[in-house]
Amino acid sequence: MASITSIVSTNSSKIGIVADFSNMEEGKHGSFRSPMKEFSPRAATFMSSFQKIIAELVGTYIFIFVGCGSALVDRERTLTIVGIAMAWGLSLMGLIYTLGHVSGAHFNPAVTIAFAAARKLPLLHVPMYVFPQFLGSTLACLTLRVLFNHQGDILPTLTQYKNPVTDFEAITWEFIMTLILMFVICGAATDDRASKELAGVAIGVTLLFEVLIAGPITGASMNPARSLGPAIVSGVYKNQWIFVIAPILGAMTATGIYSLLRQPKQEMLMSKALQSI
Repeated sequence: MASITSIVSTNSSKIGIVADFSNMEEGKHGSFRSPMKEFSPRAATFMSSFQKIIAELVGTYIFIFVGCGSALVDRERTLTIVGIAMAWGLSLMGLIYTLGHVSGAHFNPAVTIAFAAARKLPLLHVPMYVFPQFLGSTLACLTLRVLFNHQGDILPTLTQYKNPVTDFEAITWEFIMTLILMFVICGAATDDRASKELAGVAIGVTLLFEVLIAGPITGASMNPARSLGPAIVSGVYKNQWIFVIAPILGAMTATGIYSLLRQPKQEMLMSKALQSI
């Protein structure tokens, strides 16, 4: 919702899952000049914010459209939980590589809030990310409702649980699953020591396996926008508070735990210096 490739600017690692590739492209093409340099600082800031908003809106729309769409297709052409899990995991993987360098590829309010709590994202950016995420999810579900109108409803897209699963068990499942996902994001995409090129694969595969495990139990939301979008369109809000609170707490806990594994800045610089000898 840090970088997939090696971080190419000190600021880029503070605003999302992936870094800005502009310096990399400049190195490849020699005379390449970023269009942002043609604007005044205020205009450049506005354009950057606008691009992040659009990236989160479009990215979340595609992510929810593919993932929730697979659940509706499963009604007619049995995909099984494996097919649905692949739709979620592989779509996220592709979107990280497509939009990560623009906004950080959050597509998840829990990820955005956790990054803000860990001071890796300015607090002022939280509404700029979260609103497009919810809007993208809702628009995706509206589109699916139109395309699958012959089914009568979009209930398979909802994240729900049934007996014998209790509220406490559902909270625990969502908390743990989100913690694992966010822990992988922190390690694979925000730590300078990690191999960023494979971060999208690591995150996408993690989501895939988590949907396989928790999907039949709670729907494996791990994402408030993913749950509230279908709820708004279908008008079914039962237990949705669980799919908002548990993922946020899980993501924040993961960033706190991973902070214990981060290398202090001075030690990191010393380590790099020693490696260069």
